[in-house]
Parts: sequence; C-alpha cells; structure tokens
Amino acid sequence: MKERFLEVSADAEKKLETRFADWISGKGIPFENAAAEKAYQERATLMRDAIQLRKTPSRIPICPSAGFFPMEYAGISAYDAMYDYEALGRAWDTYHRDFAPDAYTGPATIVPGKVLDTLDLKLYQWPGHGVSKEREYQFVEDEYMKGEEYRDLIDDPTGFFLNVYFPRIFGSLKPFETFPLLPPVNEIPLVPPMSIPFAAPEMKAALDSLSRAGEESLRWRNAVREISGRNMGKGYPAFSGGMTKAPFDVVGDSLRGTKGVMLDMFRRKDELMEACERLTPIMIKCGVAACRATGHVMPFIPLHKGADGFMSQEQFKTFYWPTLRKLIIGLINEGLVPQLFAEGAYNERLESICDIPKGKVLWWFDRTDMKKAKETVGRVACIAGNLPLDLLCTGTVEQVTATCKELIDVAGANGGFIFSTGAGMQGSKPENVRAMMEFAKRYGAGER
Repeated sequence: MKERFLEVSADAEKKLETRFADWISGKGIPFENAAAEKAYQERATLMRDAIQLRKTPSRIPICPSAGFFPMEYAGISAYDAMYDYEALGRAWDTYHRDFAPDAYTGPATIVPGKVLDTLDLKLYQWPGHGVSKEREYQFVEDEYMKGEEYRDLIDDPTGFFLNVYFPRIFGSLKPFETFPLLPPVNEIPLVPPMSIPFAAPEMKAALDSLSRAGEESLRWRNAVREISGRNMGKGYPAFSGGMTKAPFDVVGDSLRGTKGVMLDMFRRKDELMEACERLTPIMIKCGVAACRATGHVMPFIPLHKGADGFMSQEQFKTFYWPTLRKLIIGLINEGLVPQLFAEGAYNERLESICDIPKGKVLWWFDRTDMKKAKETVGRVACIAGNLPLDLLCTGTVEQVTATCKELIDVAGANGGFIFSTGAGMQGSKPENVRAMMEFAKRYGAGER
C-alpha cells in the first residue's frame, strides 16, 4: 500500500488520451442538431486545453458552480427540487438556457427526498424534515464512529460500514447490526450461519426499505439522466463526472466529526494515519467507478478539512496531504483528471500541493489568493475559481465585472485557467450572475 500510489504509471498518459477523446466526442449524447454537437466538442476541448496547460487558448472556459441557484432562479423551493423531478428538470433547463455556461452542472447533489425518508437518514436534515421547505439540506455533526473503533474500521472497512455505521445513520437499517461477517463464508458448513440473520422480521423490513429506496433512486437517476441528456444535447459538456473524497475527509467529516478528528490528531495519531491509508484505494475505486458510469474524465473531490486554519501546515503534511496525493496519483494512473475543490483558503498549502504531475490535475480554489496560486500551482496544474459568492449575493453589477476583470487578468494569462465561482451560486442576484457570465465570456475571449 505504501508504495502503490506514489508514482505515475507508464500507461497513464495513453489512458488519459483515450478518456479525453471519448469525453470530447460526446458519444451517446442525444444532440439536438449538428451545431449543438460541434459546440459541445469545442467547449470540451477548451477545458481539456486548459487542463493540459496549453498556452494559446482561443478563450477561457466559463464554468461557474451552479449550486442551488437554478432552483432559486426558477422560483421552486428546495423541497420541490428534491421531491418533484419534473420541477427539478425545469429549473436546470431554465438556468442553462438563460445563462449558457461552457459546462453543464447537473443536479446530482439534489438528492431524492423520498429515499432519505424511506431510510430515515440521521446524517442530514433536509427540506420538510428538520429544515423548512425553502432551505437546502444541512449536515448533522456528530461522532458516528467512536475513537475506540478505529481498529474495526481499519481491519474491515466494508464490515464496519455495514454493521456499525449504517445502523447509526439510517434508522431503517438498524437491524444491519446483525449483518453477518462475509469473508468466512468459504466452506459449505458456514452457509447456514451466514443466512440465519436474514430470517429475522427486523432484517426483512430493513432489506425491504433498502429495496424501496433503491427503486426510488432508480426513478431519480433516470430523471437526472434525462435532464443531463437534454442539456448536454444542447452543447454543454458536464464539468465533472461523479465524485470521491480525500481519505482524511472520509474520517473527519461523517465518521469522527470535526471535534473527534481534531482530537485524534493528538490522541490517536497512528490509528488516524493508518485509517487514511486503508481508505485510499477505496476512494480511488470510488472515483474510477463514478467516471466509468458517466463517461467523464474528471471526478469531483471536495476538500473539506485541509484548509488554512483548520490544521497547521505540519499537520497538513502529516495527516492530509500524503493520502490525498496518493488518491491523486491513483486516479491519474487510471487516466483521470482529479478535480480538487479546495474549500476555504489554501494560501499556506500552495507549495505543498505543487508536488503533482504536470498538466494532470485541476485545482479549483474558493478563497485562495489567485495571484499566488498562479505563480505556484499554476506552473504544474490548471487552476479554477474563485469569484466570491458574497459578491454575487450582495455586490453591484459594476463590482462583479470589475472583480471578473481582475481575476481573468491575474489567473488567465497564458492559459491554464478555468473561470469559475468560489462556491455554488445560491443566494446570488440574477443580474449579477448574468453580468458575470456576459463579461467573462467577452473578456475571456480577448475582447478588452
């Protein structure tokens, strides 16, 4: 494990070329006409050229993060979007029709509320279930894994999630506490003991709730695919294809929680580091599977706990970066381009995160100094971001365009830049979003 994801493999470049070619071709997308197909291929090529640091782009790709803005712009509530897939589709159609970004940002994060209801999810509150129907879902911070359970996670991650984690975060799956240990089932006498737990009425009910949740998830997936097909068919390539996570964030977000993982860096250092190592190949497989399912080349990786201020630079180098870098290398070796969304500020991290293969990664910044990012990370990787969300929410059109100009001047010189927002655009004024899009398209194409 320790040597497995340190260097780029000899065939990584060939795999990447194949994946880029497939993605840019738009194979399987129901284009509405030849002009839409050409527009799709041109936009996807722009993004590829930026990622590969080509120095003479025809223009800068404009790919803001939609967030929940399409729902607000279309006048539907968060509840409507999570429970009414037709309303969800109308919102996303309207946003892409009216603003025409260079990339399609799908509603995959607007998850189906009926599935959460069925499984009785404890990990979040969602519209109509803990928060008002007008508000987006909210994470419920807690220690869903106890500190003394690290060894159980390390020894058998899948078993831990089935027997311990799922019963804690899904009320309907509490009977999974008796889910049998599967690896021992390798001889005929062990088959009956494996099957006995499934005879319990409680387990039958849990499996039935999972089946009903699966059926609803299929309906939602089919609706999202239809929405995606319509919009990509108009010439908008998707900005990413599925997601995975940094190993430290898997532990720190929804297993140990913020307080727990901060204490673990002092009290359970070795176990925390071993758990991150153990989760790394699983997170690589997660990103590969997501891109295989979507036909995309970029898995989205939100980085939640690596920002300045959460941990020291020494802690970042010890706990966060080693396995994140292995995740990056593992995905590159599969011919993928990790799309790393550095939430918060990464000003102290810039030199450290330059230790990656050139032209193989997209670093998407939120609050990082883009001049410093261009001078450091920009030497080895495409950078994206970071138009501030608060500016779009409270600023004037003149302030928005002035900031767009400054951002493109600083980060857009000589390629290697994708214009984007520093966060999802929920709460933004429509006139500011329109001004951002129109000015960035014009100015990013060299119209000064």
